Amino acid sequence: MNQTAKTSFVLSQRHLLGIENLTPQDVIGLLDLAEEFVELNRQIDKKRTTLRGRTLINLFFEASTRTQSSFELAGKRLGADVMNMSVASSSVKKGETVVDTAMTLNAMHPDLLVVRHHASGAVDLLSQKVDCAVVNAGDGAHEHPTQALLDALTIRRNKKRIEGLTVAICGDILHSRVARSNIILLNMMGARVRLVAPTTLLPPGVDRYGVEVARDMREGLAGADIVMMLRLQRERMNGSFIPSTQEYFHFYGLDQAKLRYAKPDALVMHPGPMNRGVEIDSAVADGAQSLIRQQVEMGVAVRMAVLEVLSRNLPNA
Repeated sequence: MNQTAKTSFVLSQRHLLGIENLTPQDVIGLLDLAEEFVELNRQIDKKRTTLRGRTLINLFFEASTRTQSSFELAGKRLGADVMNMSVASSSVKKGETVVDTAMTLNAMHPDLLVVRHHASGAVDLLSQKVDCAVVNAGDGAHEHPTQALLDALTIRRNKKRIEGLTVAICGDILHSRVARSNIILLNMMGARVRLVAPTTLLPPGVDRYGVEVARDMREGLAGADIVMMLRLQRERMNGSFIPSTQEYFHFYGLDQAKLRYAKPDALVMHPGPMNRGVEIDSAVADGAQSLIRQQVEMGVAVRMAVLEVLSRNLPNA
């Protein structure tokens, strides 16, 4: 592939803080560019020089091996200098605020800052204090935009479209930033979105989300083209939301029997990491209808697209 991407799309904003800030044209532009990177990543020579001379800092206040390694690989394949900041051993543990951290990092003149934080809105706040481009890698239960983009790319490559598909998002909707970003993106792109969960794991005001809601899997998966399972986020649960993991799997875990409620050619997704035997049965996770490993591959391509597009708005001097 040439060093200059065929897709010359430019994002209208400096940061990627959430899907809610994007237009359908923005989504399509990012997915089209990511398609180019899928092909590049399957070559022997996977490197480009788009971000040569640029510095990318991965600032993760929450641990996430999968997302952080994906952004690290994306940055390195584009030629950036990449630094992973270990917050567990940083000044944040000594009482430094997010704003203090932002100002310290800003003094180092990074070009791109990828941030994950346990509090909703923290990444937005940080973005207001730095001069570089900021990517939200997940903030609280708010948004996780690159996960929704990689899910959209996975769906589009396998179903050739997003518009008109029925996508069932199942599980811990209440605590899931992945669910929120996917709901916004899928609605924007014309999919029919259905949330499937027990009442205790549905957010307040869910009727205002522009989605269908089902409280049992038979109803929720009926006619679904895509079944997207979510991780039970027990680290965010204060109190008892389910009787037990065994009972949760019995009613809401995806196994072969429940998958038959969906269309015969339905495809299965999960953002990871999976709790096998809690949200999903191994036979389904590893089966012919599963796109879970492909989602990981699409993640690197999408994050390369995001970093490249944001870099196009950076000053060159």
